[in-house]
Amino acid sequence: MVRRSQRKQEEPDLGVLSSRTLFSLQRELFTKLSEQGHPEVRPRHGAVLAYLDEEGSRATDLAAQSGQHKQVIGTLVDELVALGYVERQPDPADRRAKLIVPTAKGLDHMAKSDAVLAEMEAAHAKAVGEEAYAAFKRVFTLVVRRQTGS
Repeated sequence: MVRRSQRKQEEPDLGVLSSRTLFSLQRELFTKLSEQGHPEVRPRHGAVLAYLDEEGSRATDLAAQSGQHKQVIGTLVDELVALGYVERQPDPADRRAKLIVPTAKGLDHMAKSDAVLAEMEAAHAKAVGEEAYAAFKRVFTLVVRRQTGS
């Protein structure tokens, strides 16, 4: 009899593959970012920094894009403000609302993060072939859209 855990190792389902990919990607990304001058940022901060526009974003938009509750985003923004990565500013389009705006330190982190991720993707494309990797991304994007309804 094949044990469930053994079957999951040999034929992982979408959830297992997604989590392995996410955790491995985060480990490599945040290790490299730490080496490049951003040791205090943690994977949880990605719910803000990965979706943050250079001109600023509303917390409600960050919550919707990341799939996190607005309260979680608020806590993460508080942490990132304390670390010097973002600041809250009045939204010029609606003075009652606040924008979460990256500081120079935040912009540096975002640029380095984009560069590290581009390097990681290029390495995967080289390992499996450009065409296969492009097809994988197209299919994975379709699966994500179907799963999230977006």
